[in-house]
Amino acid sequence: QVQLVESGGSLVQAGGSLGLSCSASRRALSNYAMGWFRQAPGKARELVAAIDWSGMNIRYVDSVKGRFTISRDDAKNAVYLQMNSLKPEDTAVYYCAAALTGYLGTKSSEYGYWGQGTQVTVSS
Repeated sequence: QVQLVESGGSLVQAGGSLGLSCSASRRALSNYAMGWFRQAPGKARELVAAIDWSGMNIRYVDSVKGRFTISRDDAKNAVYLQMNSLKPEDTAVYYCAAALTGYLGTKSSEYGYWGQGTQVTVSS
């Protein structure tokens, strides 16, 4: 079983940047596609960004394209989300998740392992 721990969430002003990290233990991440999801109060959880096992296939939700970057470092067993030009609507709890396969998934049901989440708050 994969255990995931997110870090890096904080309060930041609009236009600022934050970097989230997701560290894994108990199993190597190299065979898994990874995703960052977020959930704002009263809203459904949504996929923000995903990266397949090879790192060659990446997907972003339209609202973060050009501002967020997902990356992985299998040597460090970690996945990252760099968030730039943050907006108040980016405020949410951000979750790291490992997919059930190595292929990029877009649905929560395709991810079998989840971190506890880290709060990102963007003030206007």
